[in-house]
Amino acid sequence: MRAYISIVFVLVTFASFVFGQNEEIIRVETQLVNVPVSVKDKNGRPILNLRRENFVVYEDGVKQQIESFGRATEPFEIALLLDTSGSTRNELTLIRRAAENFISSLKPGDKVAIIAFQTVKTENKATAVPEILTKLTDDRTKLKDALAEVKTSNGTPYYDAMLEILDKIFSEEPKETSLHGRRAIVALTDGVDSVSLSDFDEVKEKLRERNIVAYFIQLDTRDFFEQGLLQDCETATRFSVAQLRRYYKQFGTKSKMEKTYDFCSLGYFERLAISKKLYEIADEEMHTLARESGGKVFPVADLNEARTALKQVAEEISTIYTLGYYSSNERRDGTYRTIKVEVKGISPGFKIQAREGYFAPRSNY
Repeated sequence: MRAYISIVFVLVTFASFVFGQNEEIIRVETQLVNVPVSVKDKNGRPILNLRRENFVVYEDGVKQQIESFGRATEPFEIALLLDTSGSTRNELTLIRRAAENFISSLKPGDKVAIIAFQTVKTENKATAVPEILTKLTDDRTKLKDALAEVKTSNGTPYYDAMLEILDKIFSEEPKETSLHGRRAIVALTDGVDSVSLSDFDEVKEKLRERNIVAYFIQLDTRDFFEQGLLQDCETATRFSVAQLRRYYKQFGTKSKMEKTYDFCSLGYFERLAISKKLYEIADEEMHTLARESGGKVFPVADLNEARTALKQVAEEISTIYTLGYYSSNERRDGTYRTIKVEVKGISPGFKIQAREGYFAPRSNY
């Protein structure tokens, strides 16, 4: 009997230890949901003196407890992605000026990393790849020097560049708790990828995990691209194999549509139809990332407009509050959850811009 009781005691103790450990694992893996919020008065001016007590956050209609709060005056960490392919290849000076203007519009203490594209040659083959010109720094001289190193590329590794940012610039949680949720990607690009080894779904999933705000200055390069497409076969701008695969993917695996990866066999109308769809896909992808992260897309016709749009992004970042909470819904089911933010204790007529929702993580068990 004594032996039996001892065995039972050991088993109960072991079980308590195991379940206690499991509870700890669940608690540690709980995801902090960061919500960027901008509040403006009825005249469109930002309201910058709010406190944690002014905000209420709901997830799927259930009030949440705000665990972290970042004031609008606290620093941001920003990865600036510059697309130097396509129609922008001959306008590096304008790109550098636009980027310099953006950086000078940020607050002191804001840190910036600069990423661009470059062409490298391997085994007599030229390939466009992303290049990190400088990691996060608030040294404005260092950033200016990095911009002077921006090069052109013969392709658009947009997806690869986004993953490079997420894996190398924002790979770790911020060391300072005040920076939770105060990270952003600002991309100057048309979003039409041509040579990446990765794809959009990888970017989307990783951006969700990192809780980073995404802003896009969406360059309209379609006319330039299509002028190249309509040249004769020998001199025309060609679709990459990755772009053609992306185009055919929309028809599904059961489609009986004849596929060809031989550019010269495509008629002019087919080339224009493929181009139109690729730009539609890019537009949808950018709006998806911006909407899910709490950012915004700024469509621009050219780099002169891009300069103004970048300044608007800098102004918007300088007015953002960040609210963080651990969801009261502990299910790791991958479902989409809506977020609603309310502000109390201020004069009526104000407007709120906030993240609208997020996808819950999925359990690995």
